Amino acid sequence: MAEQPLAGRTVVDLTTALAGPYATLLLAGLGARVIKVENPRTGGDSSRGNAPYLGREGLSLGRAHDDDMSVSMLLRGRNKESVTLDLKHPGGRAVLTDLVAWADVLVENYSAGVTARLGIDYAAMREVNPRLVYTSISGFGAQGGPAKAMDTIIQALSGIMGTAGEEGDDPVRNGLPVGDLVAPLFAVVGTLAAVVQADRTGEGQHVDVSMLGALTSLVACEPFDAYAAVGLVQRTGSLVPRLAPFGLFEATDGWLALCGPTDRFAAGVFQAMGEPALAADPRFATRDARVANAAGLHRLIATWVAGQRRADVVTLLTDNGVPAAQVREPAEAVRDPLVRARAEVVSLAHPRHGATADISATGVPIVFSGAEVGFDRPAPALGEHNERVYGELLGYDGDRLTALRTDGVI
Repeated sequence: MAEQPLAGRTVVDLTTALAGPYATLLLAGLGARVIKVENPRTGGDSSRGNAPYLGREGLSLGRAHDDDMSVSMLLRGRNKESVTLDLKHPGGRAVLTDLVAWADVLVENYSAGVTARLGIDYAAMREVNPRLVYTSISGFGAQGGPAKAMDTIIQALSGIMGTAGEEGDDPVRNGLPVGDLVAPLFAVVGTLAAVVQADRTGEGQHVDVSMLGALTSLVACEPFDAYAAVGLVQRTGSLVPRLAPFGLFEATDGWLALCGPTDRFAAGVFQAMGEPALAADPRFATRDARVANAAGLHRLIATWVAGQRRADVVTLLTDNGVPAAQVREPAEAVRDPLVRARAEVVSLAHPRHGATADISATGVPIVFSGAEVGFDRPAPALGEHNERVYGELLGYDGDRLTALRTDGVI
């Protein structure tokens, strides 16, 4: 087996819910040892209580058996070790500092100010381990913000809700929790960059990523204010007039996507339609002309597509060199043999009962030529690795472990 990119690196995971756990999931998939620290008083990570659940009888909306596990935790907890630790207990901080002394990285997603109140902020942990990379993922950054951060709140503030739909529509919430998923991607990039720097300098640092900043930075990748200044509408629904012909079109049995922004692609569309002369039509002969006449061009394409099966249209377009594809539902997309073969999407199993239902889960969507990545261990039960981590890694003996349990520290 090839080496994993982050083999030998240890991550202390103080995260809960989605944004933080997704970041540490990626680090685990890249080969880091991720020690997930969970509060024994609250039942651990909040996602352990998210419906639906997977168990011996398959999927259920409620927990039917004690060993049923939340699908959310089964997905986000893979390749992690779970220990319990009450960080509000007077003895909890001492145990955490022992873990931090072994760690390369700590990741947390508490609200701003919480780690300082607990005495486990970067300044405190740096005293324990100067090489530590301490990564914080929060709604608004270390300074805090105007509201309690949830994905929908972040979407609302980022401007992304005003980019989908038609002009004049109500705001549109993205069904994918993009704020919760984009921030951890930037957090992982920042963490790995800081680890490389720490290897070079011997000094760790605080990596501070906000959900609002991460998502708004992506909104800013499209210059919507510049579009508005030249008369282009911001919300164009299923079509993109400034790149015409470009967008979604409905066939007799579903929708397809067509992208023809260049002269060559547009000519291919006209050839597929059986109207090659349109490439010389003054309304459509150049890109600027097609943009100026986008509404009429898109009506012509919509009429042509409407009377045919989408697979037939996609074949005609691709045979003429035009980027085109059928619009798939999520359940179909995650079962694509290509993404399955590349382990970008994988199957999810219960640690005790196996794959009692057909559930798809994210893999590591990066293929290395000289390294192995991915998930080969299921999500752990709460506190499953207390003995392994506290006993084998930290060297706590049986008496100390018993005392920690008795005192409610773990």
